[in-house]
Amino acid sequence: MTSAVSMPKFTISMNRSVKDQIIEQVERLDDSRRRQVLDFTRRLGAFATVPGRDLMRFAGSIAPPDLLAITRAIQEGCEKVESDAS
Repeated sequence: MTSAVSMPKFTISMNRSVKDQIIEQVERLDDSRRRQVLDFTRRLGAFATVPGRDLMRFAGSIAPPDLLAITRAIQEGCEKVESDAS
């Protein structure tokens, strides 16, 4: 049997910046929880995306023979199934 965990509901005040509200909430935490928040925000930052137009400068920077070798390696590697019998 699983029990549901209820989380407190928070509202975002439109009169103050989200950043200020985050800081206010973090200041209420102990150091251990602050480290968890820091780790979480770092993980979120890792998912930040770069617009495609910013990547266009890299177009054509890989030589066609290298692209072919990369494509073949991916195809060969993706077609293998490794079972771990241990």
